[in-house]
Amino acid sequence: MRIREVGLRAACFLGAAVTVTALAGAPAVAVPATDGPSTSAPAPGAPPTPGDTTPPADGPSTTTTPPFTTPNTDDCPQKTQPPPPIDTSEVPAPGEPTPSRLPVPSPAIGGQRMGGCGVVVPDGAPPVPAEISATGWMVSDLDTGRVLAAKDPHGRYRPASTIKVALAIVALRSLDLDKVVIGTQADADVEGTRVGIGPGGRYTNRQLMQALIMCSGNDAAHAIATQLGGDKATVTKMNEVAKSLRALDTRAATPSGLDGPGMSTSAYDLSVLFREAMNIPLFAELIHTEQADFPGFPADPKIPGDEDHPGFPIGNDNQLLYNYAGAIGGKTGFTDDARQTFVAAAERDGHRLVVTLLKADVRPIRPWEQAARLLDYGFALDTDARIGKLPESGSEAVQPSVPLASPPPRADGSQPEPVRPAHQGARIATLIGGPLLVVVLLLWARKAFRRSR
Repeated sequence: MRIREVGLRAACFLGAAVTVTALAGAPAVAVPATDGPSTSAPAPGAPPTPGDTTPPADGPSTTTTPPFTTPNTDDCPQKTQPPPPIDTSEVPAPGEPTPSRLPVPSPAIGGQRMGGCGVVVPDGAPPVPAEISATGWMVSDLDTGRVLAAKDPHGRYRPASTIKVALAIVALRSLDLDKVVIGTQADADVEGTRVGIGPGGRYTNRQLMQALIMCSGNDAAHAIATQLGGDKATVTKMNEVAKSLRALDTRAATPSGLDGPGMSTSAYDLSVLFREAMNIPLFAELIHTEQADFPGFPADPKIPGDEDHPGFPIGNDNQLLYNYAGAIGGKTGFTDDARQTFVAAAERDGHRLVVTLLKADVRPIRPWEQAARLLDYGFALDTDARIGKLPESGSEAVQPSVPLASPPPRADGSQPEPVRPAHQGARIATLIGGPLLVVVLLLWARKAFRRSR
């Protein structure tokens, strides 16, 4: 075979191989879908969190018999209060009054259609995705506040740990994040999900916020609330924030989201609270953080043979962050009464949407998968689709001009470069370099051929 033919074939083969390899390694892109399976590429989940005693928000899917049907809310069963509790968690303590029902605003906050209790979508919109078990849900635009689609948007449900979004707003605007807090036995003994705070451990408030937002530590919530004046004072501050934002379906009863007397929120309010929190750079950073190192704590001298407890990694418990292209982050929640609750955001083609789920279940698909379906649905709607609006009044921070979901600036005031998926830079370089390599080899082959003539 002549040198020219060898050079040409070698160049074409090598260039094609390089390009195919690069394309095969490129990150998957989610495609808008409505009734089909979620198109988001799977990815490894977060590492386990020590001390987690609450059923995970994204537990294994279960099959149902008879076939699953989405709960019907057309008759407004949750118009004034959440469904009846299944346990005694909401019984007031001795001497404490039973909270009265929150007033129902009229007209509905957010627009006339926000007063509907069933599924509310823009005129001419396609059917909403199937397999959504959430009794109440909503999709809205993070930047503009447009509400795109909803089901029972102002229906009242229990928030579970998604109410930690309100706690985070209060704490991040009140506490010195560099202050060192000493862990207590009271922190370690709290009910529910615990990150693993131990007596005598030394934790900065920044680390406590990581534990609160990334892995929903109730022990972190207790340590934070203690600094804010205790549970009762903290709950008061959380409720003041909700009221200032016109989130009038919301009433916190505990800082952590454990069920308590009068606890309530709505899909609409949870969207409002999340949008407010996203104006705080550290909140936006932490909901997008996959893993962080958390301190250990010393041996307990009262326990014979106890040894120092080393630090450990903590992982973000929001599976949407790992499995949905463009995911910004969010917050999970679960209690026996609230069931699965969820709020999260994602970005696609320059648009950022928020999805909220209340009183969901792990059937027929997991909550994060239900959120993915609804996000796909929202991204597929017309860019001017709208059925309502999030409030513009309330905190001065709720303004479209404020950068949302952006990493905090460096000490010199500059913004860090956006974080790209691992190996993305190498893939881009390969995609560009592959064709260039083909050209170089062709020129070499041509030159070699001329010399051989």
